[in-house]
Amino acid sequence: MLDLRRLRLLHELHRRGTVGAVAEALSYSPSTVSQQLGVLEREAGTTLFEPAGRRLRLTDAAIVLAAHAEQLLAAVERAEADLAFAAAGAVEGVVRVGSFQTASLHLLLPAMVTLRGSHPGVQVQLVEAEPAPALEALRSHQLDLVLADEWTGAPRPRLPGLDREDLFAEPVHVVVGAGHPAIGRNGQLRLADLVETPWATGEPGSGMSELVRRVCNGAGGFEPRIRHHTNELTMLLALVAEHEAVTLLPALALAGAPDGIVARPVPGADLGRTVFTATRTGSDRRPALAAVRDALREAAVVRPAPPTT
Repeated sequence: MLDLRRLRLLHELHRRGTVGAVAEALSYSPSTVSQQLGVLEREAGTTLFEPAGRRLRLTDAAIVLAAHAEQLLAAVERAEADLAFAAAGAVEGVVRVGSFQTASLHLLLPAMVTLRGSHPGVQVQLVEAEPAPALEALRSHQLDLVLADEWTGAPRPRLPGLDREDLFAEPVHVVVGAGHPAIGRNGQLRLADLVETPWATGEPGSGMSELVRRVCNGAGGFEPRIRHHTNELTMLLALVAEHEAVTLLPALALAGAPDGIVARPVPGADLGRTVFTATRTGSDRRPALAAVRDALREAAVVRPAPPTT
């Protein structure tokens, strides 16, 4: 009989490529992972791994078994969710949610407040994370639900085993300080007029940082002078309000923005963002997880509107 926990290690090794990466993702020691994979190989009765330098290469038999492991893990999770659904008296349990900053503040927090009144037995645990690593953590069962986003022209991969539900789409704006000379008499803004202006955006390599470069090069015809990198929205808005930089931000991030901020559509680009939730396929039949997803849908409908300028 093949052990499901060891099959999960094989599945993760197929996805991540190294024993060290599996150990780090699942909070095991590399020696424990190697030992358990060796036991799995004996259970399977065939060669699953071949040395390839300092790494393990999966044999054809291991790749076949890894595909079955993914299906078995999904089936077990569906069975657990159905059992919880059938046996539920009160809706309760822990739901681990990975979310980016603005979604945490304007969607997840209101959902948690709603749940405190409607389902007090549901405990939400927030883990702030960028969408890409959060979605990988979801596939590895480290999270139960992810709030993520994608930008026009840069779609997220549709990962196998995940169920995605779009919550809303919103525009992305150029954000400058009030009275910025790039704002013309008619109130419009030309992106090319910001060629000499310092920019602020997220950490290097982040989705926001890449977005600024892509939009400025594509719609403005210039490489932005990125002077400031911060993932703190409050600091980003303060830099703009004090005329230290300009930036790009989606509508939700402008809710509650300080005075002195002017937002305009990105000229020459049909740019937007879609915010979505993701769970492992079938897992949201678990009553606590379904309750969190319902509360997020409600929060998305009543989310705060950006200021009109």
